[in-house]
Amino acid sequence: MYDPAEPTIVIVPGLRDHVPEHWQTLLAERLNKVRTVPPLECDKLSLASRIAALDAVLADIDGPVVLVAHSAGVMITVHWAQHYQRPVRAALLATPADLETPLPSGYPTAQELEAGGWNPIPRGRLPFPSIVAASTTDPLASYRRAAGMAESWGSRLVDIGDVGHLNPASGYGDWPRAQELLDDLVATTATGVEAVR
Repeated sequence: MYDPAEPTIVIVPGLRDHVPEHWQTLLAERLNKVRTVPPLECDKLSLASRIAALDAVLADIDGPVVLVAHSAGVMITVHWAQHYQRPVRAALLATPADLETPLPSGYPTAQELEAGGWNPIPRGRLPFPSIVAASTTDPLASYRRAAGMAESWGSRLVDIGDVGHLNPASGYGDWPRAQELLDDLVATTATGVEAVR
């Protein structure tokens, strides 16, 4: 049955876009109302293009929205929030990639990220409730750096432990905690009660 109060979940992938066995892809398959930001055909390292793609998806949705972002998708989300005013109920920001420090081999270089407009990372408070789910063993961002981002954004920090970058290369796959955190965000933002940490 259609519930206009039920939020549409918008999946914001990282730079690798759509990976079939990724937890975001698996989560999207289980949700009733879900949209995923489509992959770019060109300008894949252009932050402006990524923000525009997210905004196009959001502009096409009526009613409440909850964002679920991972890695560089978190950066797309926080940059988008600096420029657009579309109401968002909440966001789950999982393992944000620290694009201000050199990334491991196989990822974009600092020069490529600079040319794409990714830095600096926005440090302003987000205009919607959010959870930063931070790994203690993320090769793309130290826990301390992720915690600092969460504090700057006004996000609740959730320690999700030794999960690497929370991607298939780190052994994930399905990540049931995503559904738990998402349910928590949706329930608490609907009632105005602060979520349990």
